[in-house]
Amino acid sequence: MDDRLFRNAMGSFATGVTVITTEFADEVHGMTANAFMSISLNPKLVAISIGENARMHQLIKDANQFAINILSSAQQMESKQFSGQLNLESKINFASYKGLPILENSLAVVTCELHSEYVVGDHTVFIGHVTGVKLDEKEPLLFNRGKYRELRELEE
Repeated sequence: MDDRLFRNAMGSFATGVTVITTEFADEVHGMTANAFMSISLNPKLVAISIGENARMHQLIKDANQFAINILSSAQQMESKQFSGQLNLESKINFASYKGLPILENSLAVVTCELHSEYVVGDHTVFIGHVTGVKLDEKEPLLFNRGKYRELRELEE
């Protein structure tokens, strides 16, 4: 199977956009990701999937905790910054929540302690035990077929 065909098929699945943040050795780190899902309500568990070559892969293991910032439609710049498309490190402001760096103006933030991890192919699925949740009434930033999108309600 062709890698490009597989990537294009996976990219046709519309997702929200997140920035995973953590802090290790007094440095804040972030990475844009859309591989995020809720796993369990009791206990509250979520999952993220990080490629083995990503810098964030080892940082999550070292820090043993992470935050998932679910981006709002006004945060396209933050998504591009943490995906390596921009170099605006000095312009990103972090707040702190439950001892973790988070992005201000996110639609929602989920903080986690590392619960478990599973190596699957060239990625590791990190399961996080949820330690905190923040939620604001904002519109989500979406991603589909390599482009940012906004949510639009359909008429019934």
